[in-house]
Amino acid sequence: MTNSRSVTALIADDEAPMREQLKTRLKQVWPALEVIAEASNGVAAIEQAEIHKPDIIFLDIRMPGKSGIEAAKQLSQQAQVVFVTAYDEYAIEAFKQGAMDYLLKPVDAERLRTTCERLQERLGKANKPSPDSNNADQIAAMLKQIMQHSQGGKHDYLRWIQASVGSTLRMISSKEVLFFRSDEKYTRVQTETAEFLIRKPLKELEDELDPDEFWRIHRSTLVRVDAISEVTRDFRGRQLIQLKGHPEKLEVSRNHSHLFQQM
Repeated sequence: MTNSRSVTALIADDEAPMREQLKTRLKQVWPALEVIAEASNGVAAIEQAEIHKPDIIFLDIRMPGKSGIEAAKQLSQQAQVVFVTAYDEYAIEAFKQGAMDYLLKPVDAERLRTTCERLQERLGKANKPSPDSNNADQIAAMLKQIMQHSQGGKHDYLRWIQASVGSTLRMISSKEVLFFRSDEKYTRVQTETAEFLIRKPLKELEDELDPDEFWRIHRSTLVRVDAISEVTRDFRGRQLIQLKGHPEKLEVSRNHSHLFQQM
């Protein structure tokens, strides 16, 4: 690149280990790139982008509150955007036809190197490191295509959870579940009337459940949004969720406190 100023980046992903992995890989393939900000959701990504004005934004597709796709609607005209995804095959096909790049999780160093070379080429063509209008138009068209796929019922979200109770297999509707909580080797499935243990990891459940119905409020907890009756703070300032029809309160971690911003 001919531009003398350093190129900057923002990484948005709700999984802190994924952000750390991407930062590490970026240091390996593009040492001069400066990661100046991080965000754990789409809302925070937009806020951090306004503050820091990064040249490049790495956006996880699925994040609580506002997805990477939704955030990109606002961010694609002010920075180069790279989507990061673990699945979303329909989106990958759209990316291949569009102006934006994408990375698959876990991020491969060689694939990242190729992406960074493309970014450097794009940034080097401009007087300043920002996308041109044609690129922004292509991005807008691509995002429209992705959203149409998403709204067209392409997702087949998990609706039934299978749990073994002795020699009996119970079929639990996701509508019955108040929350999921990881418990060492098992995941606890809590309904209003019973508790079950399953072997499916919490991360796998999160990927399979509808993100509009279930939110991660803690690294070990997924909660059904419409089961929440209220959110309060204790004397230590922690956010606590009270569920409908269940006495147990669930703690919201700091990394996920943005879900209840008005508190």
